[in-house]
Amino acid sequence: MPDMSPKKHEMPSQEAKVRARNFDEVALGYDYEIAKAEAARCLNCKNKPCVSGCPVHIDIPAFIHAVCEDRLEDAYGVLSASSSLPAVCGRVCPQESQCEAKCVRGIKGEPVGIGRLERFVADEHLKHGEITAEKPKSCNHKAAVIGAGPSGLTCAGDLAKAGCDVTVFDALHVAGGVLVYGIPQFRLPKEIVQKEIVNLEALGVTFMTNTVVGKSISIDELFEEGFETVFIGTGAGLPRFMGIPGENLKGVYSANEFLTRVNLMKAYKENSDTPIKRAKRVAVVGGGNVAMDAARCAMRLGAEKVYIVYRRSEEEMPARREEVEHAKEEGIEFLNLNNPLEILSDEHKNVRGMRVIKMALGEPDASGRRRPVEIEGSEYDLELDSVVMAIGTSPNPLIRTTTPGLEANKHGCIVTKDESGLTSRDGVFAGGDAVTGAATVILAMGAGKAAAKAMLEYMGV
Repeated sequence: MPDMSPKKHEMPSQEAKVRARNFDEVALGYDYEIAKAEAARCLNCKNKPCVSGCPVHIDIPAFIHAVCEDRLEDAYGVLSASSSLPAVCGRVCPQESQCEAKCVRGIKGEPVGIGRLERFVADEHLKHGEITAEKPKSCNHKAAVIGAGPSGLTCAGDLAKAGCDVTVFDALHVAGGVLVYGIPQFRLPKEIVQKEIVNLEALGVTFMTNTVVGKSISIDELFEEGFETVFIGTGAGLPRFMGIPGENLKGVYSANEFLTRVNLMKAYKENSDTPIKRAKRVAVVGGGNVAMDAARCAMRLGAEKVYIVYRRSEEEMPARREEVEHAKEEGIEFLNLNNPLEILSDEHKNVRGMRVIKMALGEPDASGRRRPVEIEGSEYDLELDSVVMAIGTSPNPLIRTTTPGLEANKHGCIVTKDESGLTSRDGVFAGGDAVTGAATVILAMGAGKAAAKAMLEYMGV
């Protein structure tokens, strides 16, 4: 009989004051006893509503049922059949708005902790299990994947499982994309990402890092070298700025640069060769998950005061509730309904503060959210020595401007014809943030999975 407890089991985690000053993982994960108790809350519904909320369509009741029966490797098999990155998804996917939002247990209580159980199963496999992936028999077809982020890794994994010769090209020196440069160590340990990469290599995927497609090699040249089809999963790594005075001052970062220095280049370590300003008073502009990550990193770098400056109310913040609550617990101050007007300079062109104006919510805009409007005469100055702009990103134009016939929209996103990811170029598919603009890891994975299926059909596999 299912456990009808209305609440999911709490996730063990570091105490807030301790974790705010280290980069160790915040959530400690379920142990075996807690995981089995949480799995027992699943009703094992016949119609599986939770699966419809999963972009990669994991058979969620099946993997949870296997946990109940102590069949952890079987549970991992269910996960890995649909997801190339289960240990990652268990940590960073917004389950509360996807699979858990469809859970029947959530009608009269809290949904089953699907993400927490996914993490537990994947971690147990990575901790105790051997690499189970084996290189499949070759189907004698060759495909290229551009970008080693979530969509590219998923696409490469599914192509390799079908026996394709797959090469992944990435501009950075480490595979993983946003998983290694964007998401902090305390949310997603890089060792976890590396183990997932090793699994893909065991399937036969080849990684060509330090390769900038559009500079080092073009898509047309990839076809000339024998690749039959190409997937573009280059993400949306081009930062946006507000266009206000002072954004070129010393001490102003885009969130991309700030997080890349911290996460990929390990600037938080004492022996790191990568410079980063260890500011005392920091403002992070924005209200998404990236803003929360940047603010929490700034706190861990030793800041005495960290502000989130966001022009709308907390209810309209796009960040996950869990990330907002964690940031608050760690002492970050939220200045909602505030908007920067200017970043202020000292005589040496360093940041000394920010002029901010208070906002009120007016009528809904095109997004359905109430439009923020300035309150006249409400300006004030914040004393700061660093600012991080986390107001969104867009796709880098390099590939679309070096690939004749590749159509993009006014936002710089590659245009696809349907859910398969087929672009205006024959044999070229695309997915993830390069198509949608900045979104979630799991949606990018879903796009990579759909594209791989279409690419196999295109090659006649």
